[in-house]
Amino acid sequence: MRNREVAELFYEVADILEYQQVEWKPRAYRKAAQMIENLGKDIETIYAREGKAGLTRIPGVGGSIADHIAEYLKTGRVEKFEKLKGKAPSGAAELMEIRGLGAKKMKKLADALGIRTLSDLKNAIAAHRLRRLEGFGEKTEENLAKAIEQYEKSHARIALGKALPIADEIISALKARCKDTTSKVDLSKIIYTGSLRRLKETIGDIDILAEAKKGEALKVMNCFVSLPDVDQVILKGITKSSVILKEGTAIDLRVVPPESYGAALQYFTGSKEHNIELRNIAIKKGYKLSEYGLYLKESGKQIAGSSEEEIYKTLGLAYIPPELRENRGEIKAAAKNALPKLIEQSDLRGDLHVHTNYSEGKDSLKTMIERAEALGYEYIAITDHSRSQKIARGLEIEKLKAQWEEIDKLSKRFRIKILKGSEVDILKDGNLDYPDEILKELDVVLGSIHSGFALPEKEMTERIVMALENRYLDILAHPSGRLLGKREPYAVNYERVFEAAAANGKLIEINSQPSRLDLNDELILRAKTFGIKFCISTDSHSATDLSFMRYGIGQARRGWIEKEDVVNTYPYSRLKEILKKSKE
Repeated sequence: MRNREVAELFYEVADILEYQQVEWKPRAYRKAAQMIENLGKDIETIYAREGKAGLTRIPGVGGSIADHIAEYLKTGRVEKFEKLKGKAPSGAAELMEIRGLGAKKMKKLADALGIRTLSDLKNAIAAHRLRRLEGFGEKTEENLAKAIEQYEKSHARIALGKALPIADEIISALKARCKDTTSKVDLSKIIYTGSLRRLKETIGDIDILAEAKKGEALKVMNCFVSLPDVDQVILKGITKSSVILKEGTAIDLRVVPPESYGAALQYFTGSKEHNIELRNIAIKKGYKLSEYGLYLKESGKQIAGSSEEEIYKTLGLAYIPPELRENRGEIKAAAKNALPKLIEQSDLRGDLHVHTNYSEGKDSLKTMIERAEALGYEYIAITDHSRSQKIARGLEIEKLKAQWEEIDKLSKRFRIKILKGSEVDILKDGNLDYPDEILKELDVVLGSIHSGFALPEKEMTERIVMALENRYLDILAHPSGRLLGKREPYAVNYERVFEAAAANGKLIEINSQPSRLDLNDELILRAKTFGIKFCISTDSHSATDLSFMRYGIGQARRGWIEKEDVVNTYPYSRLKEILKKSKE
């Protein structure tokens, strides 16, 4: 499907022409772009069947624009547009997206102050240079500064832990609004798509897809753009609308008919590389695949499209879960019916990394246990920080023993099994933060690094390997040490770390904290090849954090992890055996 490509091309050209102060052409190109974007039919199919005459029957598409479309569909470029782009300032397209900065103002800023990029504009505003120009003033500067801030927020990568709750809230609010208003539309099929559905650790915009019958799409869009959290409506159409929320996040909503819902869901979930491979398979089998459906190439008859499952099945593939759609071997595996049976959140029986207010946690031991039991867990490990973590109120030995006594008392009051554990610092020399006589009394020992992140790779690797060779260590926690957007992973030879973990029967943690998501999917894939077992833990610092498990499950699924790979899917008796064996 190339409607989006053609529409985006015309939008871009319209921006350039507007900057050059061409009078009517920008409006014509924008109108054509919007009509093509909301067409509901495959423009490539229209051209193949009906030629230029079919294109000119699209509202807003005249003879000249039809020629441009035909040239683009044949060659992937329009020569006239390429020349036009070559004459345009490189930063013009970005500046065009700043609210309140039209083409005339941009031209004036470029001529008077040499402002041609967003960076130039920010610097000029900071130096109060704009207010000196006729037609600009202090208020204009303030408004443009706010508009830039909003633009940068909406175009920044969003952490999964922020994006997923926003998407859930918007979908819930939209379903309720459509049902309660005069539109009375039941959005039974609505879901987020794109990299968010693939549960990537960061995403761009939030994309949502909904199914609606003919005549209901506009009602859905009216509900969407009028949601209380919407600050700015960028685009409103019958098939696509775009808004920016008050907190700065950009959201696109697409609405498709039932016969195309599955095809659209597959297409907009991606990834791009995965979709290219699927289209190639379709072509080889005599089909054509687009976001509208799967069609017979010769007759144009639709043979699949209402569900993703039928798309994959018709192409001779097993259904591929969204998290695997990265073109990393999943298509070949699906063709052989050899995909892994990915772990589900319902498979988990407990959480092995939890903090309480004994150290830096917010909630009491009792509160954390109550919440874990309410989640239906069979067991929970209490793993407050060890004594070296002064900033996290790490436990001295006497305080740790006092916690053991409280656990013994609480164990008599709860169904859930409570493991006595600790997140023990791996010191710079590779030793653990408690002596062996304390470590051997613990049910579970997590080893982690909280200092000395800048050590050279060789030293960091030896430090971790030495810890993994300690008989009392059970789990290597948040193994790369990264904090998303704040701290890069430390330098370490992961091959050696994974070899040491496998050789010593140690577990590797998949940390579900949204700020960590550590290990990432690529390292999970590598670790799995060593035969290593994992645990998926929340690293909770409050009772509400126990819900973070969904993020760790997402990373595990992206790493092709199955139930048997994860020890906290095991019954308590089997888990105890695993932990005992690692100490032998």
